[in-house]
Amino acid sequence: MIKLMLSMLMISTLMMMIMMMIMMISKKTFMDREKSSPFECGFDPLSSSRTPFSLHFYLMAVIFLIFDVEIVLILPITIIMKYSIVAEWMLSSTMFIIILTLGLFHEWYYDMLEWTN
Repeated sequence: MIKLMLSMLMISTLMMMIMMMIMMISKKTFMDREKSSPFECGFDPLSSSRTPFSLHFYLMAVIFLIFDVEIVLILPITIIMKYSIVAEWMLSSTMFIIILTLGLFHEWYYDMLEWTN
């Protein structure tokens, strides 16, 4: 039993050393300024951090996230119908869709959905 444990320990140590050697040998040494600099969502990280940022772009991103979460909540509605009381299911589904539609009309009324003003 001890011989088996020692042999497993030696094999795992040997495998670890081989993997470390392969990692050191295969490492790329070519350093590029663009590849070594961090990617900051399209902004140049070396320029001023106080550059103007479009608030409209931010609002579109938030609206996208809201409607993305909405899809996650709407998709299981049809599956839940089999396991719930139909009247409660209809009421909750209708209220959810009405609230989302009112939110969409609110965004449309205040021209949040227009990319250019």
